Amino acid sequence: MRIDDLRSQRRERREGDRVIIEEPGSRTIIREGNNVIIRHDESERFRRIYGADEVRVERRGPGEEVTIVRRPDGSEIVSVRDEYGNLIRRVRREPAGREVVLIENRRSGIGVRPGYGYVEEEVLRLPPPVVRIPREEYIVETERATEDDIVEAFTAPPVERVARAYTLDEIRRSQPLRERMRRVDVDTIRFEFGSWELPPDQVGSLRLIADGLRQAISRNPNEIFLVEGHTDAVGSDEDNLTLSDRRAETIATILTQQFQIPAENLTTQGYGEQYLKVNSQGPEAENRRVTLRRITPLLQGQNQQ
Repeated sequence: MRIDDLRSQRRERREGDRVIIEEPGSRTIIREGNNVIIRHDESERFRRIYGADEVRVERRGPGEEVTIVRRPDGSEIVSVRDEYGNLIRRVRREPAGREVVLIENRRSGIGVRPGYGYVEEEVLRLPPPVVRIPREEYIVETERATEDDIVEAFTAPPVERVARAYTLDEIRRSQPLRERMRRVDVDTIRFEFGSWELPPDQVGSLRLIADGLRQAISRNPNEIFLVEGHTDAVGSDEDNLTLSDRRAETIATILTQQFQIPAENLTTQGYGEQYLKVNSQGPEAENRRVTLRRITPLLQGQNQQ
């Protein structure tokens, strides 16, 4: 499926001041005023990777849905969602029964905004961080990077103090918050126009990223990395958001299927044309990119490595 095929399958409705656009693949685009975001159910990625037969869904209490994915090694990934479809937490359950909380998205004092999740508004207005390290260390471009460069970016502490533990929704929604962590731009791959499938001859270009992730996860098996999708400014907001979101998911899926990076250590989000790397309203290959960054310190409120 390409973007041209997807448009005809969208279903649109209005809820007050918001326009809700539903797409195949459990994706929802929300437009409210000048703000437009995309949400998705990451359980779909787990189903594709591990197979629908290894996934079961249970109801737990009022309004909570639990998705349990059984991995080949016998461990389980448990995702709990609220009545609005927002992730509450993601847990890894070992075969012996021990549980490790990977993501705690619902926190005391932070209410849920239907459609937006668990977000405190002031987080969206944080000032950008003051970056005191060289640009090539803060933004690592894979075309010129070594494996050591990648590992450093994937294990380094925040570039500025983190005030508290943040929800995954806050991290996804707040660019200044994300910018407290270094990022790796995957500039060695190119998607075809209007497509989110990566040509097979480009899959090998992800090996350096996979090796860096593997080293970081070997140091801390509970690391979480955000895979971000970005587009250039050509096309509608809706098309660019879904392209970027699906491309980020494609990369996360390949990293697991081809390079054995645990699916639960990755989370994805598309941003469309919101954060251009090159300030251009025309076709620009550098803006059509996927970025990865370590977000564990933001989730846990850690300021040290």
